[in-house]
Amino acid sequence: MTSSHLLPADMLATAITAPGGPEQLLPKRFPLPEIGAGDILIRVAAAGVNGPDLAQRRGHYDPPPGASPLPGLEVAGIVVALGDEVTNHQLGASVMALTNGGGYAEYVAVPAGQALPLPGGWSFAEAAALPETWFTVTQTLVMRAGLSRGMSVLVHGASGGIGGAAIQIATLLGAKAIGVTSSPQKADYAMALGAIATIDRGEDIAARVLELTDGRGVDRVVDVIGGAMAAVNVAASARNGHIVLISTLEGGTAPVPLRQMMAKGLTLSGSTLRPQDSATKRAIAERVGAFLPALASPSWRKPDIAIFEMEKASEAHAAMEGRGHIGKLVLLTPYGRERAADLS
Repeated sequence: MTSSHLLPADMLATAITAPGGPEQLLPKRFPLPEIGAGDILIRVAAAGVNGPDLAQRRGHYDPPPGASPLPGLEVAGIVVALGDEVTNHQLGASVMALTNGGGYAEYVAVPAGQALPLPGGWSFAEAAALPETWFTVTQTLVMRAGLSRGMSVLVHGASGGIGGAAIQIATLLGAKAIGVTSSPQKADYAMALGAIATIDRGEDIAARVLELTDGRGVDRVVDVIGGAMAAVNVAASARNGHIVLISTLEGGTAPVPLRQMMAKGLTLSGSTLRPQDSATKRAIAERVGAFLPALASPSWRKPDIAIFEMEKASEAHAAMEGRGHIGKLVLLTPYGRERAADLS
């Protein structure tokens, strides 16, 4: 291992003390993570908060074998150590990374293939809001469902992290995104990200989709809702459409109109990102990396973020569970707060 400076023996991190509510998240001290030959060690400035973190805290999403038991699936920070086999990163470089857990901490070890440079002009806090959602949408909607130029896609939860990423990725690829939101403010945000239209959750979603697509329906659907929304998605889909199920915020089971699915030739796929192997995540990172030049444009609309101190991760989880936020929630470590103060 090669390091940029003498590393401390331990670090501050957020622990899940027991399955339960946000109050179960408490700051504790832990040894620094071990660094494998193919890993980099990142001094974390900021960590994104995501739905799987909440599920893990509740006891519903166990880390895969070998992964850190600490929450946190995306970070941004500085590379401070390199595993012996790492050749594609440099000490001192600013990176954002998809982690295998452990992101709510001052240091995290990450397979080198899961880290990317920060887009030009992005802060650590802004960049920490990107990897988990962009990797997830790229894997499911692009690589698996084959979203491409000229297609239309219905995006549920369009003002959240996954929804916002889906709108922006679709727009980059030349597809047309229709966002489903629950308030005028959230609709405005979805439109600012590139949606061509929005639909309020209280409307007849399938009927509005058919109106907006001249009766054809959408080619792809990004569903983070689950439950009864499954039947709505089938009704809103065009022939040979593909429904991508990423989360089940409102129900893990649902009646599905199978005959309608068959008649339309639809595909329904589900996926989770964290258990994927490092080779798969490296391939996703390469696809996400192709988007970074566009994100560095001064005209690019960065996601809205709400910032919390890492030591108060419980407050961020409570805010996310309230489902009133727009964009992403981000935790700043003490180092991240120092860097932000230096740049202000």
